[in-house]
Amino acid sequence: MASPNVSNHPLVLHKLSLLRDKTTDHRTFRELMRELATLLCYEATQDLNVQEVPVETPMGTARGFKAKERIGVVPVLRAGLGMLEGVMQLLPDAQVWHIGLYRDEETLRPVHYYNRLPAQASVQLCLILDPMLATGGSAAATVELLKKSGITNIKYVGIIGAPEGVERLSAAHPDVPIYLAALDERLNDVGFIVPGLGDAGDRQFGT
Repeated sequence: MASPNVSNHPLVLHKLSLLRDKTTDHRTFRELMRELATLLCYEATQDLNVQEVPVETPMGTARGFKAKERIGVVPVLRAGLGMLEGVMQLLPDAQVWHIGLYRDEETLRPVHYYNRLPAQASVQLCLILDPMLATGGSAAATVELLKKSGITNIKYVGIIGAPEGVERLSAAHPDVPIYLAALDERLNDVGFIVPGLGDAGDRQFGT
């Protein structure tokens, strides 16, 4: 199995523990998702290319930098929506595309029902936002859709992954780095991550 990038930042560890807690209410859960997404986005964008630009300060000219790449952000509906605001705080100029996938609870296979990707690639980097990398089916399917749109530089940003999901995504798309707050033990018989945090969509939206 390829090694995902698992954060060991103290704030990530602290906020993830609160997110896992079954007593955390829906509003707090959404706030924690947003905060964790911001922290993970910081880690996933450390290798962005920058170009040097002069900056006029009140005291003179400083050596400044700005990001060169245009970035697309793809929250996978519906749970990925909870990560979008946190990422957009760091990347306010990013393009936002939406992909709708749900997992068939009997087959555990992804079902694609919505796609708002551009006809032609217009970004140099795309971040997939999906909190739970469980079986890996939805993640692999999302990457496949992006590649068909011409995107070649793709990163997966999630909250919790299972070894089975990491292995499946890495096997299907070894060129896609995976960023997580935690890599958990396993999947249970119905495809949920253990110990995980339950259903991320239900816990966000109170359903």
